Amino acid sequence: MYYSIASIQPLAQLQRQKGKKLVLATGFFDCLHSEHLRFLTKAKATGDLLFVAVESDARALALKGEGRPIETQRVRCRHLLPYADYLIALPDGFNNFVAYESLIAAIRPDVYAVSSHTTHQKNKLFLTEKYGGKLVIVHEFNPAISTTKLIGQNQV
Repeated sequence: MYYSIASIQPLAQLQRQKGKKLVLATGFFDCLHSEHLRFLTKAKATGDLLFVAVESDARALALKGEGRPIETQRVRCRHLLPYADYLIALPDGFNNFVAYESLIAAIRPDVYAVSSHTTHQKNKLFLTEKYGGKLVIVHEFNPAISTTKLIGQNQV
């Protein structure tokens, strides 16, 4: 099961009230591969509950180009079920500062887990700290393994 930004807010609030340390990770997670799994494992290790927000198909197409995503948002969420405590399906218009703020305000993560190549880190840091959390680089980007590279090698 996955949630919207609005529907995740009361669940996150309840878990915070229980004293749980909440971790947020975001991404496309297209064709789940070993680097995704390493990142998610490291993110989960920074807290008690891992909230994973998955980008929309429209956003994947806009940022990654024609033929992407390989798998739909619904399928990508399903593949992430074993690794996340909560999944959030991000809407198509999730592409600006206000949208990111709505997600971070809803979850109020203790940790926003990112990899070293995550875009807009300064904005994400600002928003995370605004809501009482911290941004943590949990994984160093490995350029040898990516969905784009795997597609180019016909390994998907």
